[in-house]
Amino acid sequence: MKEVLDCRPLSVFIPEGFGGRGGDSAEALTMLEVSSYHSLPLSLMMGINGALFLQPVANYAEDTTKASIFDGVLKQNKMGGLMITEPGFGSDALRMQTRYRGEGSSYRIQGTKHWAGLTGEADYWLITARPENEQGELGRDVSFFVHPSENGGIEVEEVFNNLGLYMLPYGRNQIDISVPECHKLEPKTIGIKMMLDVLHRSRLQFPGMSTGFLGRLVDEAMTHCKERFVGGASLFTYDQVKARLSRLQSYFTASSAMAFFVSRNVPLSMDTSKMDLAANAVKSVSTDYMQAASQHLLQLVGAKGYRLDHIAGRAVVDSRPFQIFEGSNDILYQQISESILKLMRGAKETNVYQFCSQHPLMSSVADRLRQTLDFEINPQMAQRKLVSLGQAMGRLITLNMTVEMGNKGYASEMIQQTVQVLEAEIQQILTGYHQQAAPVPVEETSYASTKGWRSFL
Repeated sequence: MKEVLDCRPLSVFIPEGFGGRGGDSAEALTMLEVSSYHSLPLSLMMGINGALFLQPVANYAEDTTKASIFDGVLKQNKMGGLMITEPGFGSDALRMQTRYRGEGSSYRIQGTKHWAGLTGEADYWLITARPENEQGELGRDVSFFVHPSENGGIEVEEVFNNLGLYMLPYGRNQIDISVPECHKLEPKTIGIKMMLDVLHRSRLQFPGMSTGFLGRLVDEAMTHCKERFVGGASLFTYDQVKARLSRLQSYFTASSAMAFFVSRNVPLSMDTSKMDLAANAVKSVSTDYMQAASQHLLQLVGAKGYRLDHIAGRAVVDSRPFQIFEGSNDILYQQISESILKLMRGAKETNVYQFCSQHPLMSSVADRLRQTLDFEINPQMAQRKLVSLGQAMGRLITLNMTVEMGNKGYASEMIQQTVQVLEAEIQQILTGYHQQAAPVPVEETSYASTKGWRSFL
């Protein structure tokens, strides 16, 4: 890690005025991409430091606080992390119970946080809390505070036994700290919008991690399939193998298109609090593709890949939590649909194709799928249908990004291949959406009480 940090990779997130490289989106994404090609956990560590710590500090902290922190990162290889999640409040983060109150010229913060990457090792923490009034009730807004670990007050009660991502320690932290006023981040409007900006910005940078990771899996798969012979023929000659390889390549191309979109449209200083549609689509689709690609590689490699010390086995385990943290993909897909339904209501539009053909994130490709998208929406659909619709719309947004990158000169064969894969996925998802049954759990039945199959012999 010292050799890595001596290269100053985190300087890409730091403004030039504080000794960094200026916070260029393309540079940040490229650093994450190079990191993840070699090690997905390493890239996640860089992403946590950059998107969830250094960028919020750069955008919302006081200059004296920025100067101290950026100097520590650039000159002493210090690292930072973010604490939002609590044992009783994961996806329901706005109900967090960590609280703060003013005490003279500082704030007293108390609570419990868990699943914060770099637990016990980060030099700085960005900690979220809600204001507490004199009656002990918590306000609705959220505030962020910077706390150097050397000041004490954060006790690691348990270090979790991670299933994967071994490089990053996770655990449960008991917090009782005093933070000076200058270490409180100042939102442009309200704290909730600041938190949305932090989360959306981080989700928009996932393509940096996913592109390098997917590129590595493509290289591993291509090498293995050309060198491995089955039945006297190279694996590469088998049609089913080619189907898997083409999907791996298309996932890489789609992820590259997302990185291209973010680099062109989202400078690191931009307020992304209202970019929910793009951020949720980019995060959910890119991480679904990371896991799908890992499964394809493992299937291609076979038994040898089912080892923790083989990249295929490691890839399956290490990429899986990306579909969960920073917004579970099921929830993000639902939110994509809810965002689209809200926009359709505002436009007094009920036809999905008509809406998509006018929306800037989908308009370039809506005509390609006109027959598939030409249906009236039911705003009262079940939650599972919201998720399915969101999956399709997320891929439509990805398809739009892919075609736009192709228009700039990206390899035409890769673009065409990816377009075919995405179109097929969208059609398949929407076919299921229209035909979807709605089975529900049988509440009164348990495994123990069910009459076993043998009684019917």
